[in-house]
Amino acid sequence: MLTYQESAVGGAEGVTVELTPQETEQFRRVAAEITGVVPHGAPTGPEQLDDPGLLAEIEVAARWLPPRLARELSRFRRQGNPHGVLLVRNVPLDDDLPPTPADGAAPDWSRLRTATVAQLAAVSWLGDVIAYADEKAGRLVQDIVPVRGAEQRQENSGSVLLELHTEDGFHPCKPDFVTLLCLRADHERRARTTYGAISQALPRLSAECVRVLRRPLFRIHSSSSFSGSCGGPGANTGTVTTGTVSPPLPVLSGPADSPEIVADFHAMEPLDETAARAFDELREAMLAVLAGTVLEAGDLIIVDNRAAVHGRTAFRPRYDGQDRWLRRCFAVADLRPSRAIRAAGSQVCAPLGPVSAP
Repeated sequence: MLTYQESAVGGAEGVTVELTPQETEQFRRVAAEITGVVPHGAPTGPEQLDDPGLLAEIEVAARWLPPRLARELSRFRRQGNPHGVLLVRNVPLDDDLPPTPADGAAPDWSRLRTATVAQLAAVSWLGDVIAYADEKAGRLVQDIVPVRGAEQRQENSGSVLLELHTEDGFHPCKPDFVTLLCLRADHERRARTTYGAISQALPRLSAECVRVLRRPLFRIHSSSSFSGSCGGPGANTGTVTTGTVSPPLPVLSGPADSPEIVADFHAMEPLDETAARAFDELREAMLAVLAGTVLEAGDLIIVDNRAAVHGRTAFRPRYDGQDRWLRRCFAVADLRPSRAIRAAGSQVCAPLGPVSAP
């Protein structure tokens, strides 16, 4: 059986767009133009980003991003790629970053205007930004940092190995794209953002395995980070919590030669032994094709949440204000399917209730 070791993770070749200094400067000017429309002294709390007028201004200004970047983002939205990710380097950041937030959330975006707007501008080429009231207080742009005491959690506040997963795979309106913008790398450059595409793993799966994975024989439990819980059984042990559990669903769906995937190798529960064997086979195939990269400041990685699972290798936080700091933002190709669970004019989905197991 393969093990999930850092040494077994391949590099990010073939998926990278490295912006030139001129392109980075053009991107920075676009971000400055957008932040210029925010009146001086206007509220800058995280909830203020959930504003139709501001998001419309960002979308319009984003048409002036460097053409090469715009083409790559557009192509990735329409066609994807065999790896399920796109990595953009040299995205503009703010000149004077505050300390990495110790509690897991920056209080507002006034100190991170360039990074916030740059990420939202890139996201607008992928679709519509979306967030979830259950997760990170419904923020459209979320802070992903290590939190003292949460080291062992299988969620974004932890620092142990984070298993491969589909982001919010249990949610009926899960994101189509996950974007992670690095503000700071970890001290030792050990934290590799990892990913595995189903298109790469599919040839390694037996016909019987694929047949079983296409049946609704799996459930996903949500983590405590989604429900907003900080405690409860297993909160510090990495075990699955039970605040939300999906109805039975298949792991694979869609065309036979180009399926979509919903999987979580920590929180997904096969419903019988046949399903468990198929799921183990899928995990082995995913580990065999695993790739990844250490994100540096200014790196924006975009994961096609329908085509690839992602995770992260372990690292050692120091809690010194200079720890690894990513900002996360989700997008969906079509916002309309979620309109019944969003307030008018909001991009934030209402909380989910618990789902009872059949």
